Amino acid sequence: MNLRQEMNVQIVATQNQKPSKKIKIEKWIPYLFILPSTLMIVTFLFYPIGTVFYYSLQNYDISAPFYNGFAGLANFKKIFTDDKLFLPSLLNTVKWVVSQVGLQLVFGLAAALLLNQKFKFRGIVRAAAFVPWAISGVLASVMWSLMFNEHMGVINDLLIKLGIISENKAWLADSGTAFIAVIIAELWRGIPFFAITLLASLQSIPEELYEAAKVDGAGRIKSFWNVTLPQLKNTIVLTTLLRVIWEFNNVDLLLNLTGGGPAHSTTTLTMYIAEQAVHGSNFGYGSALTVVAFGILFIFAAVYLRITRYEREGN
Repeated sequence: MNLRQEMNVQIVATQNQKPSKKIKIEKWIPYLFILPSTLMIVTFLFYPIGTVFYYSLQNYDISAPFYNGFAGLANFKKIFTDDKLFLPSLLNTVKWVVSQVGLQLVFGLAAALLLNQKFKFRGIVRAAAFVPWAISGVLASVMWSLMFNEHMGVINDLLIKLGIISENKAWLADSGTAFIAVIIAELWRGIPFFAITLLASLQSIPEELYEAAKVDGAGRIKSFWNVTLPQLKNTIVLTTLLRVIWEFNNVDLLLNLTGGGPAHSTTTLTMYIAEQAVHGSNFGYGSALTVVAFGILFIFAAVYLRITRYEREGN
């Protein structure tokens, strides 16, 4: 092989190497684009979560810094053995979540079915139905606290005129009615979420399915059970899971309306965590309660998705 042939072989070899290097560089370009988002997620999500788990194993009380230090599982032992408010707050949370999600789903589905019908001014009615979802929790709390007010509230005035009650009642100050009152307030704000998502899912159901059911002799009720609900299953599973998590962590409306009272009758686990960590300055114990709440939600989500077979049907 002469000198010219050797040079041609080297040129061909270098030309074959350049595309491979270019391909390797191009493989890393997508990762460079998502790097800022990844850093933001790590900084503002995973780092705070890791901090909570760290402080759950510490004695970290600002009001008593001389006791601060490693506590191991002492905070968790106190939660399950010595804390007299943990179990009542957890039971209040269960009642709160079950009542809210169940009622919001039923009324939201009914609203979605009505809004899916063709009628005059449907666009305006749809917009009005979604207004409560757009109102902030603080503003909703102010509105409902005025309506439930013992002296000038519209609730008392309306019920007295209807003859249901004979005198004004302090709905938010009575342990027998406070929980029902906050359920009604949050129910008003939460129904539009299910109405919006279920209405969008209803509009995606093919009309041919209803026509086939009608040919088979199915009426509205049978079409609802055999066509509508199966088509809405995945949407219902996802929305109920999201709503369970949100209602479990809900604190703004309860805090503004009742503050957890009277006599802790409306104190949920999330409110108890805020009471211990924020107001009590016991961040170690509050972190331990947060870890327990995280574990409860994680186990529930895994079991719920397993039972409903959401993942299997989504693939």
